[in-house]
Amino acid sequence: MKKTTGKPQPFGVEVNGDRVNFSLCVPKGKKCELLLYKTGSEEPEVCYEMLEKDGIGEVRFLAVEGLDSNQYEYHYRIDKKIMMDPYAVEVSGRKIFGEKTESDLFKAKIVSADYDWEEDQKPDLPWNDVIAYSIHVRGFTKHRTSKVTHKGTFLGVIEKIPYLKELGINQIQCMPVYEFDECLKTKINYWGYGPALYFAPKASYSAQSSSIHELKDLVKACHKEKIEVVLEMPFAQDIHYQTAVECLRYYMMEYHVDGFIINPYILPWEMVTEDPFLKGVKIMRKDDGFQNIMRRFLKGDENMINDLTGAMRHNSAVDGKCNYITGQTGFTLWDLVSYDGKHNEANGEKNTDGPDYNFSWNCGAEGPSRKRSVVSLRKSQVRNALLLLLLSQGTPCLLAGDEFYNSQKGNNNVYCQDNETGWVDWSKLQTDRGLFDYVRALIAFRKKHLCFHRAEELKGMDRTACGMPDISFHGESAWQIKNDVASRQLGVLYAGVSQEDPACFVAYNMHWIPHTFAIPSPGKGCCWHLVADTDRGILDQSLRLEDQKQLEIRERSISVLVSVKEEVGSENEEKIRKKDLKQEREKHESNTTLSNNHKA
Repeated sequence: MKKTTGKPQPFGVEVNGDRVNFSLCVPKGKKCELLLYKTGSEEPEVCYEMLEKDGIGEVRFLAVEGLDSNQYEYHYRIDKKIMMDPYAVEVSGRKIFGEKTESDLFKAKIVSADYDWEEDQKPDLPWNDVIAYSIHVRGFTKHRTSKVTHKGTFLGVIEKIPYLKELGINQIQCMPVYEFDECLKTKINYWGYGPALYFAPKASYSAQSSSIHELKDLVKACHKEKIEVVLEMPFAQDIHYQTAVECLRYYMMEYHVDGFIINPYILPWEMVTEDPFLKGVKIMRKDDGFQNIMRRFLKGDENMINDLTGAMRHNSAVDGKCNYITGQTGFTLWDLVSYDGKHNEANGEKNTDGPDYNFSWNCGAEGPSRKRSVVSLRKSQVRNALLLLLLSQGTPCLLAGDEFYNSQKGNNNVYCQDNETGWVDWSKLQTDRGLFDYVRALIAFRKKHLCFHRAEELKGMDRTACGMPDISFHGESAWQIKNDVASRQLGVLYAGVSQEDPACFVAYNMHWIPHTFAIPSPGKGCCWHLVADTDRGILDQSLRLEDQKQLEIRERSISVLVSVKEEVGSENEEKIRKKDLKQEREKHESNTTLSNNHKA
């Protein structure tokens, strides 16, 4: 092999046959050397100096001809200090998660871009059609109950694709999958936040020899099933903006990734969304607004109705914020209804870490309970939470395991818990599939009814001349929202999008006593059918309401109605229906005018 003139771009390594280009940013005045190692060797076989006079600005570069990329790895030495290439795309020596490795013992691999994508096509799903699912790649399948062959790896996630399809998921959101250092001084960095080799997929997440190929295998397998793959890329505070954007572009082009979750305080969301290379991917950011509103309404806090109506209309495509009630930070859904306070003692920080305000409620007993009344109420609240999430307009995101009561035993910050506390425990799915079936049917119901996931933001206007606004809010009296401090109940009417997608009415009662709702008209020649509620989920066969004027909703429960076309018994009944609909529409318009005048 021999050293020859290279080129300054791209940063990192570029392989062209037996010619390999190396490019690196080096501060002025520092000596820089490229060290080439035979694979598995601890001592460099060849050392090439990268002279400052041959560089451009602070960029040093050279090429090596006659280099077999499969047989060599590399390091850089800057003023006698060994360092990794920050643009390394794969590393060796980090295969075992949690095993401490000295920095000079793991090296950057020299990797070509060869991979058979088999005409891979991105699903390119509209925001409003996405049902997202948040996972930690290792924790998702590491537990003994996951029943996969390759536990805690990208291949393990591939093995769970049939499960995700059955549930109705069409997007997975992965916590950091890049090469982070999990070995902190006294504990494990299980989540992966902090400085990292961002361009390299994590070697210990690979069941086979190549983490690059295995991550690509995961993306390709998901795309074949019309499932998008989104990567969380929080980045550390000291990262250069250019490097972060190049990293996103790299994963988009090299790995066919469908989107990214970024930290807008480190990487401005507005700037990233304007990047021309990233126009075709979903750029997301986390926000607790929807979560906190829904949690507070769920447990019966006062003065939530106005916030609730805003959250229900939120359109994720506008601001990149998905809707979630639980996430990796904070309680799981089962813990949200089982604990009033966090229990992070095992983290070794005297329970001072993790969010202090979780807006949770233990339903009468802290932690595990055998009281039937407590367990029944908790399960009911879980189902309510899922209805709140999946019947709101934005892009919903489920936390892995919430669909079968996964628990972290009250720990709301498992960042250092690489064990059964932090891993998803699949045992409850195997002993009780009731909640899973509930969620699966609810997701299918959402997909079937476009009124729950419209592409455009709902404005409360009659857009299709159907006699009904696209969305309207009601109290116990139709067309009159009760939004005073003490109110804990709300009715939401969605106009039908077509004859195949009729109007829907959802009645929410988070009060601890029953309430009776006056139901708005279902439309000309139609009647209301009960199709779902908290206790029974989506009904196998809808039930026509005997009383079409009002509906009693029991305490802490939700009911869903669908407008169904039916034969009108007489000409007189038809006239009465038209009159009722006209009066209710006029009443709504009058209330809207009063509300607008009040705001003005």
